[in-house]
Amino acid sequence: MFFRPDLIAISITELKNVHPFFGITFLTCKKEGDLPVGNQKVFQMDWETDKFLRQYHQIDPGSDWFFQPFKSIKEWVRPDYAPKGLQSINTQSFGKAFLHETNTRIWGWAPDYISILASKLPKNKKIPVFQLAVWLYKDKEWAENTKFSDIIDFFINDFHITLEEEVALFDISRPPDFKPELTFQQSKSSWNDLQNFLKQPPDAKQDQGGMLSYLETYGLGPAKHLLLEPADRLTLITGDNGLGKTFLLECAWFALTGEWAGMQASPNLGKKPSPGEVKENQTSITFELIGDRGKSKPITISYDWKTSSWPLAYKPTIPGLIIYARVDGSFAVWDPARHLGSSEAPTGANKYVFSSTELWDSKTGYIEGLIRDWVRWQYSPEKQLFETFSSVLELLSPPDLGKLAPGKPVRIPNDPRDIPTIKHPYGETAIVYASAGVRRIITLAYLVVWAWNEHVIASKISGDDPQRRLVVLIDEMEAHLHPRWQREVLPALMLIGEKLQPQLREVQFLVATHSPLVAASTEPIFNDETDLLVDLVLAKEGEVSLREMDFVRYGDVSSWLTSPIFKLEQARSSVAEKAIKDAKSIQLKQNATTEEVSDISMRLTKCLAADDKFWPRWITFAEKFGVIL
Repeated sequence: MFFRPDLIAISITELKNVHPFFGITFLTCKKEGDLPVGNQKVFQMDWETDKFLRQYHQIDPGSDWFFQPFKSIKEWVRPDYAPKGLQSINTQSFGKAFLHETNTRIWGWAPDYISILASKLPKNKKIPVFQLAVWLYKDKEWAENTKFSDIIDFFINDFHITLEEEVALFDISRPPDFKPELTFQQSKSSWNDLQNFLKQPPDAKQDQGGMLSYLETYGLGPAKHLLLEPADRLTLITGDNGLGKTFLLECAWFALTGEWAGMQASPNLGKKPSPGEVKENQTSITFELIGDRGKSKPITISYDWKTSSWPLAYKPTIPGLIIYARVDGSFAVWDPARHLGSSEAPTGANKYVFSSTELWDSKTGYIEGLIRDWVRWQYSPEKQLFETFSSVLELLSPPDLGKLAPGKPVRIPNDPRDIPTIKHPYGETAIVYASAGVRRIITLAYLVVWAWNEHVIASKISGDDPQRRLVVLIDEMEAHLHPRWQREVLPALMLIGEKLQPQLREVQFLVATHSPLVAASTEPIFNDETDLLVDLVLAKEGEVSLREMDFVRYGDVSSWLTSPIFKLEQARSSVAEKAIKDAKSIQLKQNATTEEVSDISMRLTKCLAADDKFWPRWITFAEKFGVIL
């Protein structure tokens, strides 16, 4: 068990009256120094104090500064606090408590050090041991049956506190509101938990490698309110047309990047809310990112009615590399190594949104295009990039056409470029003549490899390490793909990180689909701990809501069609569904006529196969009315 973050926050408040000498220097001397009383020994005060600070007070993994909860003007102190900030306190304010020769490493306690230290305490304010222990042992794991006295005893023993020191300096009383069930939790409090009630350190840097962990919208899109908490690996989004799958992906892109990939989302309330109206009537997007240091604080961006825009917000977490395959065939890329803030770039310069034509034929200043890059990679002396591209193509290949393998470039009429080719069972084909499905997958493979390669180059130029996380957004995963391909492509795509770089193992996918085959394809790989299935539904009241669904392995695709996800009554044509529905109804009818039975029999004959499982039931019924089939 570990101390709860809210208890740590209370302890920080309670320690505000404690002088930093008692919380840092005194404990350093007691734990590491074992200083003699009335005598002296060699003791590296500055070095030991710095070690103490690093153990208990360096709480932000991305900062070199120390947080000290004690009485001081500054909560965050510089990395050189031990030899500079504390040195004058040790030698001047509390100098009489020590036996110390100036400019030496010789230290000891004065014979009357306890009375001297006690005189420095605020009137009737001894050091609260429980609150001090909560702060110091915020990372310590405690046994399940830990009692209040165990915490006090551990502190006393850990810091070698003598009985005289305990009586004169420390308050070991039990807080009146102490309850074990309100003291501990199962997991250790992280910096992310603590920063919810602390200021950022002066040298705070933006966290890196963020993925989306929370997305909430009010007054936007098809619903007054939507809430999505994406899974770490795969979030599969289903729902009828017009209920907001694309809208969710567009908002996810905005939450991650601070920019819209296309047209921005606009209020759907029809009127500007009045000042002071409840949150549910506001137009806003709230999100959280999770990076190397954990989850960020929730960030809410409210729609600016004066400028009809979404104000930029400072994000403490920079997302990893992001690739978005949009429903219109365009693709968007956000690269933290190449990204320029809007204040440093002309309008649009920080957007990497490419139409399908631009991706193939180039966009000046941004991308050379698939046709040029493919040939350049293929004939480059450095083969690694082309080999990576070829392996990604092979990974995403359709099962009916075999592996997508590059052939030799060719020239085609009225085009001065060398055009890449793909090997098919029937021969090599210039990619410009490939089917829509093959072209889309080729484009996706190219963009992933291109984006990662450009990211690595930009990271090298800036002196940073490449990102370890990749976020992939895909709208209508099944677009243009044959059913055989639909049930293969998503599991294959989820392995793409290994093809780019072995270290890139954290890839988050947000995928929207209408296809039961795409949903069924995840059955062998779906993990409840890392994956999520959500469904957008329209209630009778006309409200759209987002529901988290239990992932059920239905097996047969027909069962997926009739599942709560796709909601068909029958895995058939609508005509067959209506005919069977009418047939079942007439079987329950008390006064059915021969003409009605004959009419339904004719309808069933037109839309059901000869071996359909419904026939035995119907034939037996129809024969009672003299209708022979």
